[in-house]
Amino acid sequence: MAYIGVDLHTNSFTICRRETDGSETFQTFQLSAQALEQFCQSLDADDELAVEATGNTAWFCGEVEPCVGRIVVVNPRQFKVIRTSVKKTDRNDARALAFFLSKDMLPETRLKSTQESELASLTRTRDMLVKQRTMLLNGIHAMFVRHGMKLKKEGLSSKKRLRDLDLSRFTPLEQVELAALRDQALGLTETLNRIDKAIEEAASAMKGFEGLTSIKGIGARSAAVLLAGIGRVEDFSDADKLAAYVGIVPKVSNSNETEHHGRITKRGNKLMRTTLVQCTLIAIRYSGYLNSHYRRIKERRGAGKAIIATARKLLKIIYDTLKNGWVFDDFVEFKIKQNQCHAVENILNCPV
Repeated sequence: MAYIGVDLHTNSFTICRRETDGSETFQTFQLSAQALEQFCQSLDADDELAVEATGNTAWFCGEVEPCVGRIVVVNPRQFKVIRTSVKKTDRNDARALAFFLSKDMLPETRLKSTQESELASLTRTRDMLVKQRTMLLNGIHAMFVRHGMKLKKEGLSSKKRLRDLDLSRFTPLEQVELAALRDQALGLTETLNRIDKAIEEAASAMKGFEGLTSIKGIGARSAAVLLAGIGRVEDFSDADKLAAYVGIVPKVSNSNETEHHGRITKRGNKLMRTTLVQCTLIAIRYSGYLNSHYRRIKERRGAGKAIIATARKLLKIIYDTLKNGWVFDDFVEFKIKQNQCHAVENILNCPV
């Protein structure tokens, strides 16, 4: 058995093979099919391998996984030994991974399935394109306002109104700019329609989709973002671990007799966190349980903290729904389908 640290790049990778007696050997391979096959042939079935999470880590792990006993994908944000090293070389990085792997002291991150990774990538692309379209529409709106023309932003969301904009009152140069902004916005709208359809089709085939969309406030696209972001719910021992992963738990500073709770950590998937808050804003309009929780916190700590606290409460419901395979008949009354034997009392009694 050996502990193997891999410093992975886009065109090559350097390994440090650390034996149980502490001896080390180094080798550099080109990132090619032939070199990977050679590397796999040098591995034993009980070897353990560690590699930092980068763009091509999932592909690399898929290639070598059948040849080793265990693969540890390291979270680079938490493993600062490499990042803060004063002598940063490929050999030293691989050595550090191999050494801490042998001590079982590496901060491990999760690898998602191909389906989850592809869906997460598509939802991020959609979010980027939505922001780009918003910038284009804001540019059109600003040009009309600059000329003293009243134009509602809401009207620009209609493709027909956007095509029918009267550009004759602008100078030739402004007409060119407005036409370019309009055409790009229309093109993005068509692209987003195709992306939305693909996202909903892919998400509907995933486990837990029916349960999430039965929760009032969570639509098909929101469910896609949440399912792709959470991945295997079994990876989280409880809802608090999931909340920490999403980044909606407060920072805690505890020293001697002083304990301070600050703002939420905001670590993890920003799109998933934003989607969760947006779903919560809708859910509190329908669910008396969530609404009363929101109002109680709002009276004491304000609207901002109240919506985050309620979002965490909704995340607890999402966790239990995915964990137990629930599908709600009536989310407002917390009624699940009769063919499911699980009760929902533990939701209503869950901590803030």
